[in-house]
Amino acid sequence: MERLSRTIKPAPSRPIKVVQFGEGNFLRAFIEPFIQTLNEKGLFDGNVAVVQPMPFGRVKDLEEQDGLYTLILEGLDQGEVINQNRLIDVISGFYDPFKDYEGYLNLAKDPNITTIISNTTEAGIQFLEEKVSTKITPTSFPGKLLMFLKTRYDVLGQKASLDIIPCELIDYNGKTLRSVLIELANYNGFDQAFINWMSESNRYYNTLVDRIVPGFPRENHSALEEKFGYLDHSMVKGEIFHLWVIEGPKGLNERLPFDQAGLNVYFVDDFKPYKERKVKILNGSHTAMVPVAYLSGIDTVKESVNDPLVGKFIRSYIFDEVIPTINLPKEDMDRFANSVLERYLNPFVRHELMSIALNSMSKYKSRILPTVEETLEKGSMPKCALFSLASLLVFYRGKRNDEIIKIQDDQVFIDLFNELWANGDVTNLVKTVLSSKHFDSSWLMNEKVVHFVTSSVQDILTLGMREALKKMMEV
Repeated sequence: MERLSRTIKPAPSRPIKVVQFGEGNFLRAFIEPFIQTLNEKGLFDGNVAVVQPMPFGRVKDLEEQDGLYTLILEGLDQGEVINQNRLIDVISGFYDPFKDYEGYLNLAKDPNITTIISNTTEAGIQFLEEKVSTKITPTSFPGKLLMFLKTRYDVLGQKASLDIIPCELIDYNGKTLRSVLIELANYNGFDQAFINWMSESNRYYNTLVDRIVPGFPRENHSALEEKFGYLDHSMVKGEIFHLWVIEGPKGLNERLPFDQAGLNVYFVDDFKPYKERKVKILNGSHTAMVPVAYLSGIDTVKESVNDPLVGKFIRSYIFDEVIPTINLPKEDMDRFANSVLERYLNPFVRHELMSIALNSMSKYKSRILPTVEETLEKGSMPKCALFSLASLLVFYRGKRNDEIIKIQDDQVFIDLFNELWANGDVTNLVKTVLSSKHFDSSWLMNEKVVHFVTSSVQDILTLGMREALKKMMEV
């Protein structure tokens, strides 16, 4: 069987217009299919050059297949089971600046390039005190990008500005990248005219990305290669769901009209509500369900949503408590919430609850507590959110019937709960945890809240989780 290449799978030739820092699974399952969709719909005519941001990476492997690879998307879409394969053909430039720095800098001189995209991990966008030049490859991603922009400016001048769209999972990634570039340019003594062009003429975007990408399908790649009829060392698997929220200067949706291509991409003035939506609904419901479902004898997310009682709890938490706290159109919120539930029911993914349970105390504070406080402030009682907190306190007892639960959290929390549960005083336990500096919330010290959580803990201990949950849902 032959290795995948443009010899056995001819692909269109297009000019390189997008430079992508990062060649890992996520970008190849997210950005490249979006660019390909634009090309196929006649809304764009361009390919991608991938730049390897670290001394180790996959640029050589991609080049050996002429940039071709198979994308496998699996999941549920409006109730329909999706399992589709797609040959991605938009990567046609391959750059390892650690081996060919001159070639990398020459790429910057191409007037066809319009866009920079990056995903260099959360640690990638940081200021590093380093002297950059045309002689030695900079260590950091901002250093490499700075020299790319400086070379472009020196050769092409003021009109060679770019759309710069980082996808790193940090708040205000575009704004942060711009600040780091300015700081690094000043540290290196670059002239003010260039710094002004870099910071003002180029357009920086804050983004939020969302797609689960398991990566290379090691468990069945040989069978897939038999099915495809070629060897593919770079195939990548992802879920069918995708979301990209882009905040920044106007006009990007005309240059990269993803929304016109039917993709779930939003060009917005403020991405904060969308981040809040993801954290509260997706991440928050994960955290809320874990102790409730696990202590109900359930082990996976899919089983939790399918369970009549626990599934009702999850839906009530999302639709009755979380959605009213987010300032977005209800139609959009309902659509997103239903897509989250579909993701939870993905028949191709077994998502263990215990894999989500890591650091649950911090997760509750960041993902659920804002919903609790905002709901209480409006005069309502967030019963599901607070019942989840009560369940979490019981979960941290470390027992499920006769089974020992291995709690994975900061040792401070583990020691605290060991001491409180050893004392056996539920009232003291609840008051101690709810008034802790960790939560730092006056709302959790509200008399009605303390009473509700205490009663819920006692019900879970005496009735069992399922009966306690049923009692709470019926009240």
